[in-house]
Amino acid sequence: MYNRRKFIKNATLTGAGITLFSNPIFSFASIKKEKINISIIGVGARGKLHLEQMLKRNDVNVIAIADPDANSIATAQEVMAKYGKSPVKAYGNGPNDYKRLLNRKDIDAVIIASPWEWHIPQAIYAMQNKIAVGLEVSGALHLQDCWDIVNTYEKTKTPVMILENVCYRRDIMAVLNMVRKGLFEDVLHVEGGYQHDLRAELFNTADKCCSGVNFGPTAKGSAKWRTEYYVKENEDNYPTHGLGPVAMMIDINRGNRLTKLSSIATPAKGFNRYVAKNPLGGPNSPNAKLKFKQGDIVTTQIQTHNGQTIVLTLSTSSPRPYNLGFKVQGTNGIWQEFSAGQFDKGLIYFEDKSPAESWENPTKYMEEYDHPLWKKYANEAVGSGHGGMDFFVDNAFVECVKRNIDFPLDVYDLATWYAITPISRTSIAQGGTLQDIPDFTKGAWKTRKNTFAINDDY
Repeated sequence: MYNRRKFIKNATLTGAGITLFSNPIFSFASIKKEKINISIIGVGARGKLHLEQMLKRNDVNVIAIADPDANSIATAQEVMAKYGKSPVKAYGNGPNDYKRLLNRKDIDAVIIASPWEWHIPQAIYAMQNKIAVGLEVSGALHLQDCWDIVNTYEKTKTPVMILENVCYRRDIMAVLNMVRKGLFEDVLHVEGGYQHDLRAELFNTADKCCSGVNFGPTAKGSAKWRTEYYVKENEDNYPTHGLGPVAMMIDINRGNRLTKLSSIATPAKGFNRYVAKNPLGGPNSPNAKLKFKQGDIVTTQIQTHNGQTIVLTLSTSSPRPYNLGFKVQGTNGIWQEFSAGQFDKGLIYFEDKSPAESWENPTKYMEEYDHPLWKKYANEAVGSGHGGMDFFVDNAFVECVKRNIDFPLDVYDLATWYAITPISRTSIAQGGTLQDIPDFTKGAWKTRKNTFAINDDY
């Protein structure tokens, strides 16, 4: 079980656990680069947020962007101008033009924020070209994708960081601090998920930009490509927001690992109802009758080597306010959140601190155990995407590239968290049968140390 004594032991070994990249471009063992050259592949909604974060910094040069969508390129150039920058070199000649960008020799790192199907091939191509990668989140299309990116890292030693920003949410980092300081004592069970009503986004009705309630090539934004996954697959298609934060709390891939999972799904009814009832659609709209394969709610149970259990919930096609559903249960207490991460929105109870059998508002604990990173950088994070989380994940990425040190969320985390999608797909198809989760570290999890957010540095 995770306990305070184990964390203290790990923390004292952290200095020995951090290693230098063996990538040739990171060859300055004792030199911190003052400025790095970064490119961005995919400058749609998510990529533009990363672009803004990079343009706010004085230690980053954004030197190139790639996106096959001319409108996205144009909007990104407008963002450049907003920050007083000249137009940047753009690669927009079809979906494979990103390769010309990655063939350049003046790029230190690339942020990849393209549609899901491009994540692994683009990351691997960058790694083969000795360019450090920050990869946006999703789930893997195939389990082999996870092995491919791990094997590429082990061959090229070019690092990749999964840009899971929810790991940096302020309330979650405060709870992580409580876990490490032993308030929960032994952690037994954790929960998280992606519970976010995406219906308007996935059918282009959020800003009434298009006629009808549509998705596909003629749509805008993620409706152009993301909704199609709901037609084709039944799986937990977005596992990392729920899994990543709790994985850090129980040392997954660092003294602990995921071993097995079982997933089940409800019928798919939400999208049909949404289209039928929407004034832009109606009951006779083709998409009101379309058969969607993706269940409205997917529940995944996960076992760990050290005995903890994890429950992940995917719910994106039903009416609901935003809430990721985090919970931490320990032998001495429990925390569960609701709403969107505000300090006062949740419930907490510690047997040795709280009134007997009475929930407390978590605010006083959140304030007392506010993570040092947030205490230090809260002002810098103001105005950043996702309530400031984007600042922290991008800052960690940049600082690690500059310092030539390992990413706190690395290729093994990426592979493990991405793998939930194809494995859950298999489990659902087989009626919820138990499935093995591979050990992508090949046994190294037994001695790897948890360096995620151990101080106020990055």
